[in-house]
Amino acid sequence: MRKNTRLSVMLALALPFAGLAQSENVDPAMMQKIRKEGLENSKVMEIAFNLTDKSGNRLTASPGFNRAANYAKETLAGWGLSNAAVQPWGEFGKGWELEKSYVAITAPYYKSLSAYPKTWTAGTKGQKNAEILVISAKDSAGLESYRGQLKGKLLIIDQTTPYKHSFKADAVRYIDAELDAMAKATMPAAARQPVDTAAQRRQREAMMARFNNPAARMLTVLKNMAKAEGAVALLSMGGSRSHDGTIFAQGGGAYKASDPENFPDIVLGIEDYNTILRLAKAGEPVKMDVDVKTKFHTKDLNGYNVIAEIPGTDPALKEEVVMIGAHLDSWQTGTGATDNASGSSVMMEAIRILKSLGFNNRRTIRIGLWSGEEQGLLGSRGYVKNTFADPATMQTTPAHEKFSSYFNIDNGTGKIRGIYLQGNEACRDIFAQWLAPFKDLGATTVTISNTGGTDHQAFDAVGLPGFQFIQDPIEYDTRTHHSNMDVYDHLIEADLKQIATIVAAFVYNASQRDAKLPRKEMPKPRPAGGFGF
Repeated sequence: MRKNTRLSVMLALALPFAGLAQSENVDPAMMQKIRKEGLENSKVMEIAFNLTDKSGNRLTASPGFNRAANYAKETLAGWGLSNAAVQPWGEFGKGWELEKSYVAITAPYYKSLSAYPKTWTAGTKGQKNAEILVISAKDSAGLESYRGQLKGKLLIIDQTTPYKHSFKADAVRYIDAELDAMAKATMPAAARQPVDTAAQRRQREAMMARFNNPAARMLTVLKNMAKAEGAVALLSMGGSRSHDGTIFAQGGGAYKASDPENFPDIVLGIEDYNTILRLAKAGEPVKMDVDVKTKFHTKDLNGYNVIAEIPGTDPALKEEVVMIGAHLDSWQTGTGATDNASGSSVMMEAIRILKSLGFNNRRTIRIGLWSGEEQGLLGSRGYVKNTFADPATMQTTPAHEKFSSYFNIDNGTGKIRGIYLQGNEACRDIFAQWLAPFKDLGATTVTISNTGGTDHQAFDAVGLPGFQFIQDPIEYDTRTHHSNMDVYDHLIEADLKQIATIVAAFVYNASQRDAKLPRKEMPKPRPAGGFGF
């Protein structure tokens, strides 16, 4: 009975190739070997444990990032990969770490609080017991009425965010109708025009917030006043998602070598922020203990990526490269499990799967684990510029011509449901055939659509085939992304095994096919914005 069941499975795996083998020569036996190793002998959760619980948060240039990067390099080298290195990509800026954080209400009663200082902010120089001062100014001019009153105070801005109950589940998967709509998407009419990506929108919105947003300008003026007058800290609230114990906290200002320390800025959840604000506005004196200690690292200002490879064996193709990657850096509140230890873990696991099979890969297979993604895809952009092409001039290196493809994971712990073509219609049939053996694992969708905001864009920006997989959202945007809940326990083991298995199969196929993957039209130089910013 078991033998018959196994035979049925093997036949089912082989059937999708019956009419496709002449096109892509996908090897059913190798697909089965990859499935068996990836689904039955996985090390992905062990890798994730080392990158999260053992390393801590992985803010770029922090000790936690360095721990994770060295673990990754040593592990990849231990598996037999060549040229494993923690490789500089250029200057990043100051490292930062949180050494202590204690925040509590002491009057009118005691209550300990969950609170997270923003990155690259200064500490409080010891424990301070300070009274809350509500800042009710509507603009920068209104702040003048507070001048001379800030010394020794904890500042809170008079802006209540109503709590909204969650009537929907945090975690979801794509339904068939959503995937079908992705598959039926058509190429935009202006497909050859510059794409307005998520990363570009993020940069543009940040610039607008900095220079054109009255609230942002007022906050800058307030922090400068607070720093000059000797206020203790500013209390912030991490947006409407910071509720039910989940707190979203990110950057607190500039981090370049010459930038001064940013004023202490501490993020609370909605419930605690609103409690403090209501009490203070009702005339109840509110006092708090605050003790925050931070440390800046300035000895080495470079940013680093982890690079390693399995050299190719085909005399005609071994100089060509198939690459996979994910960003290794995270924010500071959790341990960056779904953003993006999940991606880094599955990419390392995919490499382990392939290495364990002992096949002779025709092309070189290379992995890159990037830093500085959270600050604007800095690590992958630096690597691409140093290795393949400068997007400002679009002058290419010889390695540009030898590059086959790049595959990226950075959308949480959810399993692969398909792949974004990033506007590269010529790859549709190829990827459909590569996905065919994994229909039973839920991965079928190929969409012409673009997706942005992560490291495949660095490759796509210089005309190299760069792709991101479609993943189930799970609770990425509702609970874990950039929050204190982004920890190991929110990873889904079965999904990570599925991702690593499919990625390994894609890499195998890309490394063995006779031709490199098709390319889109070469982008025009972007001297003003480089990679599109």
